[in-house]
Amino acid sequence: MTDVAPPSLSPSGLAAPTTGVRPQATAPPRRNRVGSRAERLAPLVLVAPAVLVIVVLRLWPLLLGINFSFTGDGDRNGTAVGLDNYLTLLDDPLFRTALGNVGLLVLLLPVAVAIPGLLATFIHLKVPGHRLYRGVYFFPAVLSPVIVGAIFTLLLAYDGPLNSLLGGLGIGPVDWLGDPDVAIFAVVGVHVWATFGMALVVFLAGFATLDSSLLDAAKVDGASLPQTIRHVIVPGLSRTIQFVFITTMIGMLTSMFGLLFVMTSGGPEGSTYLPEYYIWTQQGQMNRPALASAASTALFLIMLVVGLAQIAVLRRAAGKED
Repeated sequence: MTDVAPPSLSPSGLAAPTTGVRPQATAPPRRNRVGSRAERLAPLVLVAPAVLVIVVLRLWPLLLGINFSFTGDGDRNGTAVGLDNYLTLLDDPLFRTALGNVGLLVLLLPVAVAIPGLLATFIHLKVPGHRLYRGVYFFPAVLSPVIVGAIFTLLLAYDGPLNSLLGGLGIGPVDWLGDPDVAIFAVVGVHVWATFGMALVVFLAGFATLDSSLLDAAKVDGASLPQTIRHVIVPGLSRTIQFVFITTMIGMLTSMFGLLFVMTSGGPEGSTYLPEYYIWTQQGQMNRPALASAASTALFLIMLVVGLAQIAVLRRAAGKED
């Protein structure tokens, strides 16, 4: 049976004739194809300048450097030499020392990450004076590496204040910057002191996203600080920890030139050489740009491999915690 719409009244009060069929709703207008296409292209247009800058200033020079590493220096300038530069690097004791120091940095990396992480934890838990500590810890990050290196060169001198303090405690003086077995640890320690403020800020930003109810629950359950850090803070900040690990490692491999130049100049006996300092000596002092390009390519591969390995290890650790 067909539904019949009730008669409607006309302005004169008479019933208007009906067709016996309900009026159907009007279909919504179709979206303008030009507008939808513009919406799809808008993100690409906005991202294009940043991508262009990365390609022109990062990727293209990287490819040129890799290509240049397969050419010769001196009399063979511009001619293809295959892997000769890389074989020369492996035979150079200074470069092997630099690679060994990279391995040492990887071993010291957890300490360099744990220090700002613990300090950020204390600040987040609002220990007395936490507002003051936040500014004090970040202050070294605004100093130039040259200034930091000059200050600690004076402090760590053989007849400097630190050895005078140790002498007052009955401990013999330490040749912090002249002993090949100690100098690299001294420089790395200064670098950690000068740069951990930035990592601390990143950790504090991560704490802002951490569910405070988890910390409250741990406190109610009587969890100790180490238990809270292991079972609540570390799993909750896993992505932040991954980011800090990667950026700290990159900083150790690419941002210590100023300290090395001022404090040790690569010595004593080349014990504080790192790949970036080796690259500078080959480019600026030895005038071997092709060999320096090969060392730069090796440094890039080292950072890539170490970074990917760190991400894999940290993800596996976070998965076990979950």
